[in-house]
Amino acid sequence: MTDESYHLIGVMGSPVMHSQSPLMHNYWFDQTGLPGKYVYLPLPPERLPAALRALPALNFAGCNLTIPHKLQAMEIVDEVDEVARKIGAISCVVVLEDGSLLGTNNDWLGFLGNLKQSAPDWRANAGPATVIGAGGGSRAVCHALLSEGAQEIRLVNRSNDRAQRLADDIGGPIMVLSWNERHAALDGAATVVNTTSLGMVGQPPLELKLDALGPDAVVADIIYTPLETSFVQAARARGNTAVGGLGMLLHQGPPAWKLWFGLTPDVTPELREMMEASITGNA
Repeated sequence: MTDESYHLIGVMGSPVMHSQSPLMHNYWFDQTGLPGKYVYLPLPPERLPAALRALPALNFAGCNLTIPHKLQAMEIVDEVDEVARKIGAISCVVVLEDGSLLGTNNDWLGFLGNLKQSAPDWRANAGPATVIGAGGGSRAVCHALLSEGAQEIRLVNRSNDRAQRLADDIGGPIMVLSWNERHAALDGAATVVNTTSLGMVGQPPLELKLDALGPDAVVADIIYTPLETSFVQAARARGNTAVGGLGMLLHQGPPAWKLWFGLTPDVTPELREMMEASITGNA
């Protein structure tokens, strides 16, 4: 094996050592037989330009980006694809053959892959979608819903200005509602997604009355620590199909591998069990 055939990828963030991505990607290195390693790349924002520029010289195929680098990276890479530009953030960097850097965003594909695996009957055009939050995760979710044919998105956020900016940037049938309207925004909704950090370990829960939620609505949360937020648990207790956020992390991986290596690894039950055990501390 030559040095060049040992493949390196990693995740840049600050903080980053909590990330479950190395476990997932190194599982795929084992499964595919491709020699390589996925590593933690902890670095503060001021070192991001030098770190990204060093990827080709260090023989990296690319990297993932997490908080706080997803926006800053757009000004550093050589090319930002249309999807990442629309979402307004880069989650994945690809080193092209000529050594230039391409920025893209696979979070929306992760969201769709998770929903389609966990709720096979789900359809974006089954009725209005209610999306809680207007950050980077919300942008990916709204893009995903519109790409699948959603006819109406009700966007609820504490800051109306931020929600309106998202609606203007993404385009399409997005209606901005105030935070006080969040309970009523569930009336008639076919899909409800929490994209805020409310409900995450260390954060207060999402306070959302589910009384207006129809029995056929599909509920999703992009949080995966804990594996199931109180929001997901409450929706499931009512009889709704409810989906946690771990699958979003799992399903954004294969599109990245396709870009990095031309391979599409499988999201297997074994991998999900490994990730769940790691998150819950039972690994």
